[in-house]
Amino acid sequence: MKRGILIALILVMAASLSLLAAGEFKLPEYEKFTLKNGLTVYLMEQHEVPMISLNMVLPAGSVKDGLQYGLASLTADALMFGTRSYTKQQIEESLEFIGARYGTGANLEYAEVALSFVKKDIDTVLPILKEIITEPLFNSDEFEKRKTRLIMQLTMSKEQPQRVVGTYFKSFLFADHPYGIPGQGSKETVADITLEDVKTFYTQNYSPKGSAIAVVGDFKTSDMKKAIKKLFKSWKGEVTTDPVPEAKLPRHVKNRVLLVNKDDASETQFRIGSFGVPRSNPDYVPVEVINTILGGRFTSWLMDELRTNAGLTYGAGSGFSRYKESGSFIISSYTQTAKTVECIDLALEVYDRLFNKSIEEKLLLSAKNYVKGQYPPKFETSGALAGLLTSMFNYGYDETFINTFQSKVDELTVEKTEEIIKKYFPRENLQFVLIGKASEIRDAVSKYGEVVEKEIKDTGF
Repeated sequence: MKRGILIALILVMAASLSLLAAGEFKLPEYEKFTLKNGLTVYLMEQHEVPMISLNMVLPAGSVKDGLQYGLASLTADALMFGTRSYTKQQIEESLEFIGARYGTGANLEYAEVALSFVKKDIDTVLPILKEIITEPLFNSDEFEKRKTRLIMQLTMSKEQPQRVVGTYFKSFLFADHPYGIPGQGSKETVADITLEDVKTFYTQNYSPKGSAIAVVGDFKTSDMKKAIKKLFKSWKGEVTTDPVPEAKLPRHVKNRVLLVNKDDASETQFRIGSFGVPRSNPDYVPVEVINTILGGRFTSWLMDELRTNAGLTYGAGSGFSRYKESGSFIISSYTQTAKTVECIDLALEVYDRLFNKSIEEKLLLSAKNYVKGQYPPKFETSGALAGLLTSMFNYGYDETFINTFQSKVDELTVEKTEEIIKKYFPRENLQFVLIGKASEIRDAVSKYGEVVEKEIKDTGF
């Protein structure tokens, strides 16, 4: 990392510490507008350091893969494979020479391009950005190299259960719903994706309509507005229909167990959970605080009981994954094969504590302070702020959520926690996913629900 960027980051972190000292965080002022082609733009001036961060989101996530799992991810990668004016090597050399941080990718619901650079290099960066988004050439040689490398990574990942157990759980929970899609695909689906598939996916889903760009840092808003308008005014395109609202979530009416056999495993990776809440849920904040107590920090109930007291694992936790239309709740851990049932039983016992015993005022206060203490550092850099603005765009919330976050934490009472737990933490029809040596745990884990078995070497998830 170049010395100038390092100093800039130190100064930004120092600024964030002042926010912590003040005990509050308010989203800085920003300007939002929409170009005639439909592109939404957020501009936020931050003059503490001479840095600019840029985050762009596009409606091209893996929910649009159909049965070509991995297509969205490959397309996002391929944006960097060369453009009308730049080869892949030229893009990388230009950005790395000036010390810029950059990347492209696709998650479940959207594709993303991120850039962070020193202010003086803006004339180098913006033309590259414009062509990456609007004029990618999808070089065939680079595509084949990336595809081959991805297939190797996907093959190797099944040798490391901790890397794939979440994918198995998501697929088991959401079934045929778009939220169950394995984002990077499987080695079989990726092998079938062609360069023409990537080009078609780009044409259908990379559009100014449904996309947003956020620029945060050391610039003058009026100047940046002119620059963004000039860059993207000629960009055209229409977005295909979003498949998620049209899909129905599966309905699970009983506990089920997916047992993924790995004959040479000496440990069992397990996930327990069900559906959670969407990102727009009005009780987002209290759910976060309560989950902190259960499994959201190192001193959580799950870590204390499974790791510290019982010595069954080195790690245990819980969390909510939140999407536009739904989400998931998961308890996660791993243990030695022989301790599988003991560890799962204890995890369930700890989880039951949420429903059977009131959270003490002292513990609630500790969790609230923890959540508030973690909150400002999430936005300590211009890159984090740019990501926050595009998240606001994707999930349909505004600065009210940000500015009232800490007050909503403070408002949570012991009585309110009981209501939140009953409403949002799933207790029935739990879904269990285990990866381990099936021959040694098959009979024992059948008590948790109806067992479905797979081999880890089987196609897909």
